[in-house]
Amino acid sequence: MIRFAIAGNPNAGKTSIFNFLTGASQQVSNYPGVTVERKEGMARLGDRRIAVVDLPGTYSLTAYSREEVVARHFIVEEKPDLVIDVVDASNLERNLYLTVQLMEIGAPLVIALNMADIAEKRGFVIDAERLSLLLGVPVVATIGNKGRGVYKLLKTCVEAMDNGVSLIPKPVTYGHEVDQEVDELGETIAGFPAVAAKYPPRWTAVKLIEADEEVVDEVRRLCGADYDTLAPHVARAAHAIAAHFDDDAATIIAERRYGFAAGAYKECVAFKGEARQHVTDKIDTVVCDRFLGPLFMLGVVTALFFCVFKISDEWAWIPWFGGPVSPTGLMVWLFDQFSSLVAGLEARAPMLHSMIDDGLIQGVGGVMSFVPLIFVMFLFISALEDTGYIARVAFILDRVMQTFGLQGKSILAMIVSGGLGAGGCAVPGVLATRTLREERDRLVTMMVAPLMNCGAKMPVYAMLIAAFFPDRRTAMMLLLWGISWLIALSAAWVLRRFVIRGEQTPFVMELPPYHVPVPRSVLKHTWERTWMYIRKAGTIILAINIVMWALMYFPRPPETVAADAAREVETTAGEVRAAELAYSFAGRFGQALEPATALAGFDWRTNIALVGGFAAKEVVIGTLGTAYSMGNVDPDASESLSARLRNDPGWTPLKAFALMIFVMIYAPCLATVAVITRESGSWRWAAFATAYSTATAFILAALIYQTGALLGFTA
Repeated sequence: MIRFAIAGNPNAGKTSIFNFLTGASQQVSNYPGVTVERKEGMARLGDRRIAVVDLPGTYSLTAYSREEVVARHFIVEEKPDLVIDVVDASNLERNLYLTVQLMEIGAPLVIALNMADIAEKRGFVIDAERLSLLLGVPVVATIGNKGRGVYKLLKTCVEAMDNGVSLIPKPVTYGHEVDQEVDELGETIAGFPAVAAKYPPRWTAVKLIEADEEVVDEVRRLCGADYDTLAPHVARAAHAIAAHFDDDAATIIAERRYGFAAGAYKECVAFKGEARQHVTDKIDTVVCDRFLGPLFMLGVVTALFFCVFKISDEWAWIPWFGGPVSPTGLMVWLFDQFSSLVAGLEARAPMLHSMIDDGLIQGVGGVMSFVPLIFVMFLFISALEDTGYIARVAFILDRVMQTFGLQGKSILAMIVSGGLGAGGCAVPGVLATRTLREERDRLVTMMVAPLMNCGAKMPVYAMLIAAFFPDRRTAMMLLLWGISWLIALSAAWVLRRFVIRGEQTPFVMELPPYHVPVPRSVLKHTWERTWMYIRKAGTIILAINIVMWALMYFPRPPETVAADAAREVETTAGEVRAAELAYSFAGRFGQALEPATALAGFDWRTNIALVGGFAAKEVVIGTLGTAYSMGNVDPDASESLSARLRNDPGWTPLKAFALMIFVMIYAPCLATVAVITRESGSWRWAAFATAYSTATAFILAALIYQTGALLGFTA
């Protein structure tokens, strides 16, 4: 089996080509020894099976970020049979800088000239054959997001290897003076067998002249005591280049790379008359404008929330028995039917009935009823990602981020965590901090990314808004979105000045051209994210709900407790069950917390749900459903959780709002805590994130509730 690696700049369409090559045969793991993810898949050409590795997107192979180190190590040390370099044809000159660095390594190379359609629309005419001659490797035009040219690319790679066609690129030239020093040092390095066996001598010479720390350390290790013999040759070469050009050697080599890329670009690119302004530039004059841009972004987020609630819950557009229903209404009806099916068990096996109905159906059903909302949310978010608008949001907010002490790239991690509106997840948000070069920037971003409104918090918001703010759904979601950003930025400001101090690093962001969303890609990403939510409901949340049910069911109270609760004639069965719940382990723990949590308006049932939410925020819904099904309603009544809370005298809009703020801020879920521990390298940072966020959440929720009570908003 042969193995290909796919390299390229971010937003060059690398992942689209990988997805078309491998289809569904993909797996995600980590590179050995580091936390950077690696995607692997299997491509087929006839009877041939080709292993394909999607390298992290990177602009350079200089070892600054973890992505750059991983991509370079894979090519240099694991030596794939072929590297496919995906370049953005509409930004060819900039993308060729990475190509030059791949050529320096001397690995077998094929160029995928991607986004050829966008380049053509912008008036560029690229001579692929000429570019192939200049670089010495095949160049294949592709349109990755539509799958065009991808099969030809794969066929070109395999046939070239089968037919013995050389895929080794031409040597990169840096000009006579630099080449002379590089070649002489390369010959010297070839005399050190341990180094020459691992690294190409000429590439090693360039890296040593640049004083690349990773390579210098490895060469020193490989040479051992002999490094003292090699070091003077490296110093002499670097000094000779610096003296000739009156600048440091690393800068001169970088300039020569850019010069090589610029020369290839000029040789191969012409224009159709005068290159016309691309539609992307025209749109960006409005979307990225300093004043219109934020207004446009606010309009997009408003439309997002409006459409999500209307399509998933308010509009009855699915034909059903007795008339059309909404997707959420259909899910609620479905779980009501499940409850009806097990109703006969109550008299014969009350404990089994309680476990199935209260623990499983009411708990998991409460979470699953929000699947339509989550699906529609992810659908719109995926479409916005596919258009290229997400990068514009990052550009618009970059200046604000810098003001609050966050690095510009932090915006990407926060958007992934749910910062565009909702529908994100803090786990990939924390993982996205790997692109930040400075450790301080990474830590601050890790601490605040979980404060965004992830998809797990959406069901809690949706349920409480449906119960207490049904006529102001869009306005409430916009308010929660704005509050999450305000709290996250304020937390970053405090952390940067008092906990994680240090200078901020500059940030340059690429704005990819706009695309019409590709339905296949959008639906694929939407389903992957929705399935992850469903899978959590069917595994983690199911297990936690069973545990929480057991804690809320046992121990059973003595007969005197139940008799005391039912002594009055008008006492309902629901009130008897409330006494039983209060007697349980969970009830006692919730009541023990109540003297403190009452400041925020939380009663003991709410405390039980919030403790379960430490594992996963979706559990808050499931546990509330279980608690109120076991507690204060008639077992024969069939109501959604929203209706139950709305009709409960202990609940008010003020309490609901305080609870939403608390859920927004308090402890990251267990999965996020685990990822913070791994990414930061210490459990102390994960413990700090849990402690500071929970303390902040309680203080703010208590302030909101107490202030609202003073102002008379308790009704």
